[in-house]
Amino acid sequence: MRVISTLRTYGRLGATLMAVALGVGAGTARAADEVTIGTSWYAQAEHGGFYQAKATGIYDKYDLDVNIKMGGPQVNGLQLLVAGQYDFTMGYPLRNIKAVSEGLPVVSVAACFQKDPQGLIAHPHVKSLEEVGDRTVLISTSARSTYWPWLQSEYGFTDAQAKPYTFSLGPFLADKELVQQAYVSSEPFAAEKGGVTPNFFLFADNGYPPYAATLETRRELVESNPDLVRRFVQATMEGWKSYLENPAPGNELIQKDNPEMTDAQLAFGLEKLKEYGIVTGGDAGEEGIGYMNDARWQKTFQFMVDADLVSEDVDYKKAYTLEFLPEEPVLP
Repeated sequence: MRVISTLRTYGRLGATLMAVALGVGAGTARAADEVTIGTSWYAQAEHGGFYQAKATGIYDKYDLDVNIKMGGPQVNGLQLLVAGQYDFTMGYPLRNIKAVSEGLPVVSVAACFQKDPQGLIAHPHVKSLEEVGDRTVLISTSARSTYWPWLQSEYGFTDAQAKPYTFSLGPFLADKELVQQAYVSSEPFAAEKGGVTPNFFLFADNGYPPYAATLETRRELVESNPDLVRRFVQATMEGWKSYLENPAPGNELIQKDNPEMTDAQLAFGLEKLKEYGIVTGGDAGEEGIGYMNDARWQKTFQFMVDADLVSEDVDYKKAYTLEFLPEEPVLP
C-alpha cells in the first residue's frame, strides 16, 4: 500500500515539474476550487477541524475556497449533498450504507472521528450500561435506526423503556432514574451546569462499531475531480490536528457562525474529544487522523444486517472508498 503511495507521490512531483515548465510556477497562480461542506449541527467543537483549516489558511494552502454551512434540526444534509448544493457533508456510516441501499450515489472518503461521540448519561448511582436495567431511556427518533438496536441486542434494552427525547435536559435533571442519549462533548456539560455530574457511557468504548463524522461526497465528484477530493481530505485532517493543538483560530470562526457557543462549552467539548480519543483514538494513532479500513466497515454493515436495518445483499462497499486517505498520514 505504501508502494502505491510512493508512486502517487512521484506522480504528483512530475505533474508539479511539468507545471513549472509550462510557466505555472512563474507567477500564474491557479484559481482556488470552491467547496461547500455541510456540518451535522450548529457550529461547535465537534466541527473544529473544518473551521481551523479555514481560519489558519490550511485550505488556502491546498487551493481550496471552502464555505462551511451549519446543520440544524431543519437541515437535511444528505438531501442537499445529492442535490449538488453541498460538495461534502459530515456523514455517518449507517446513514451512508442505508443511502447506498436506496440507490443514492454517495460515498465516504475519510472518517474525522474514530469513535462515535454518542452515548448515554445517567445519574451517579448508575455505574454502567448493564445497570441501566429497565429504567426509562430518552432517545431521538433517529436512534431507532442507529444505536438503539445495538443496545437491544447487546444489553437487553426494550422498546417499552424507550421514550422520546425532546432535546431538553429538564426531565433528566428532575428525575434521578431517567437515562438519556447524549454526546460526550455536549449534554454532560449542560447537566453539570444544572447541578448533576452524570456518568457517561460511550457506545464506541463498549463495542458499537461505526466511525463518525465521515467526509461524505457524491460519487460523481470522486470520479470527475479526484484531486479536489484528495486535497480536501488532506487539508481537513491537517485542520483537525491543528485544532487539537491550538483551537483559538477555529473557535473564533465557530463563535462567529454560532454566537451562542460559549468559551466554556468549546473548552469542554475539546477536552472530551481528547479524553475519549474521538479523533485520535483507535487506529488514528498509528495510521493518521481520518483513517478508515475495510474491517471496520464490514463490521458496521454486519451489525446493520443483524439488526434488520438493511438486507444482506446490499453492496456496502459502494458506501466508502479508501483511495483518498492521506498518503502521508496526519499523525496526532
